[in-house]
Amino acid sequence: MSRRDDSESTLDTPAAVLWDMDGTLVDTEPYWIDTEFEIAQRYGGTWSRAHALNLVGNDLLESGRYIREHMGIEPSAEQIVEELLDGVVARVEDVVPWRPGARDLLEHLSGAGTPCALVTMSYQRFVAPILAQLPPETFRVIVTGDSVEFGKPHPEPYLTAAAALGLAPVDCIAVEDSNTGAKSAESAGCLVLVVENHVPVLAGERRVFADSLVGVDLGEIWADYHR
Repeated sequence: MSRRDDSESTLDTPAAVLWDMDGTLVDTEPYWIDTEFEIAQRYGGTWSRAHALNLVGNDLLESGRYIREHMGIEPSAEQIVEELLDGVVARVEDVVPWRPGARDLLEHLSGAGTPCALVTMSYQRFVAPILAQLPPETFRVIVTGDSVEFGKPHPEPYLTAAAALGLAPVDCIAVEDSNTGAKSAESAGCLVLVVENHVPVLAGERRVFADSLVGVDLGEIWADYHR
């Protein structure tokens, strides 16, 4: 039975692919977690891996507020964000930990002429060293956490990316690894391919799951969902 209704795409293939970054394109979550523990040690705060995993996919300023409260430290949320970025950028400039299959899929999409957008809650200065290792124009649109008013799980980041591409979100597929990101993309109207990484992701009407990006055929996933 078809799932198509007025809110469903009528395209045979996705018009664009909207990519999350942390945990999806690159496995930088351990970098963030290590930096969080460094901040806790620096200011005499307390932290846990459970707290760290609660922040996966979140808006950075919201994460800064959470860290300030739960670590019990004095710096402002804004200062915490800057110190997080300092630590993570330094690590990324040393080694970019690409997720399996991610670069191959990007290359395939580029060759097929499928536009891609990057939709991340990380800030531009963290994104830059990662983009520097990809061919120019890999992403036609880049939406970062410091360029939107409301971060994930709000739909604004994905709505912004689709609009910048001149497309309806319903005609796009998003690639995500967290509940926060999947909710943002799903709420915007995208079909969401979920590849779980550090945290489990709940099932949803617009969510399909894959174990890895290795060998993934987004056209086939799209067709199966809309059949």
